[in-house]
Amino acid sequence: MQERFETFTALLNRIKRSIRKIISQKFTDFDLKAGHISCIYQLYKTDGLTATDLCKRCAEDKAAISRSLNYLEENGYLVCRANQGKRYRSPFSLTDKGREIGKEISHEINLVLDEVGHGVSREELFFFYRSLFTISKRLDSIANNEERQGENVFS
Repeated sequence: MQERFETFTALLNRIKRSIRKIISQKFTDFDLKAGHISCIYQLYKTDGLTATDLCKRCAEDKAAISRSLNYLEENGYLVCRANQGKRYRSPFSLTDKGREIGKEISHEINLVLDEVGHGVSREELFFFYRSLFTISKRLDSIANNEERQGENVFS
């Protein structure tokens, strides 16, 4: 069972490191970090997201999203359409500069996903993502102590 835990965590860490490395290689000219790329990509896909929306879609905490949004706004990638409410609940939109970068980011992401999926059937990908989603939900539940205290979760 210990080997199962080590394999699981090692593979997840390798995947995360590889994704960050790909992002830094592909987008080094833009002076953007992985968190910036995620925000731009999400806003490119769906204009008018709030910081709260971005936290959920990027799986980042408020502080990280706030730093990314500040950087992106200061550097002309996006604007906040602040209304009378809190800035955190105000929608953000990409500028022309942001949309140009968003288009490039989206294109590069699609190329990487095509390469990653090469040699894997649609059915295998479906079951992989379904399993990954289920594992993610269970880990969130366990991390938030929502279910059975003291249960051996790695058996």
